[in-house]
Amino acid sequence: MKRVLLVCSLICIGAALGACQRATMTVMERGLEARLGADIIDTFDDGLHVTLCGAGGPLPSPDASGPCVVVVAGDQLFMVDAGTNGVRNMGRMGFQGGNLKGVFLTHFHSDHIDGLGETATLRWAGGDNAAPLPVYGPEGVQQVVDGFNIAYSLDFGYRNAHHGDRVAPLSGAGLEAQPFELPDDGALATVYDEGGLKVEALRVQHAPVSPAVGYLFTYKGRTALISGDTARYDNITRFAKGVDLLVHEALAPNIVMMMHEAAKKNGNEIMAKITLDILDYHASPVQAAETARDAGVGHLLYYHIVPPLLFPGQEALWLDGADDIFPDYTVGVDGTHFSLPANSDVIEEDALL
Repeated sequence: MKRVLLVCSLICIGAALGACQRATMTVMERGLEARLGADIIDTFDDGLHVTLCGAGGPLPSPDASGPCVVVVAGDQLFMVDAGTNGVRNMGRMGFQGGNLKGVFLTHFHSDHIDGLGETATLRWAGGDNAAPLPVYGPEGVQQVVDGFNIAYSLDFGYRNAHHGDRVAPLSGAGLEAQPFELPDDGALATVYDEGGLKVEALRVQHAPVSPAVGYLFTYKGRTALISGDTARYDNITRFAKGVDLLVHEALAPNIVMMMHEAAKKNGNEIMAKITLDILDYHASPVQAAETARDAGVGHLLYYHIVPPLLFPGQEALWLDGADDIFPDYTVGVDGTHFSLPANSDVIEEDALL
């Protein structure tokens, strides 16, 4: 759409107003026809594809929305966590939300679930779905799903009354919980196995938040492990052994402590306490790099970037030497995309935003 607007602007330079409007309408019509009829998955080779629809955490950032990961296996489209703006980023990148087959929740912190309602609504009203959106998660997922369904119950009725059963059948509204038992350390729980894709949950460490899991995706010889929020944990190293792509959260203690000292100097006791509290249940970039090195992964993709990277040169400060520990890494932003073609060892990186 940005390209369309740029073309419109160039046409309008030196053109009469009427001609400009006609040209704009023509370009817009062609752009909309291409946009509304396109699904970016059709351009992907068969394989496992991982895209950040949200690279950040709970703090606002211009290029890192709330935690959200798109996973495509063949023609199957999934989301891991549903942070703020994630589903809108999916649309901007060309994914069709109506084709979403399910959401996997790593845990129930607000920044990982706050986009669930909008995700379900866009899938329902934007696709031909007669059943609710499946939401996979450990114990507690039923409560989360029930809460969203209650909150959106009036909206379900409004949209059905306005658009009818062809667009918004009540049978397809909302979310449907798919709970599973939290696996023990050293064990995996298979939560999805269909169309050549296996998704397995593993226990991670985010205490006092419990349960908390990561997910291992396996499709046609390719693998990706998404950590969710976690401190450094041997169970992740165990199941990340040899995976093609490790998507690991990270919080920079050195910068967070700078925030802590600034909060203290300004008398902000709440922020001073928060910046201390969050240190013990997130991995640092260095610890994530050590996990990637010890597991021998193909590539490390940092996400859930805390704090946001807002200033030139901040990335090096955020890494704090992690790049020396494991050099095959990417610090993610919204739209960071990796393709793992089927039955190969190729790892391709791109940007979809």
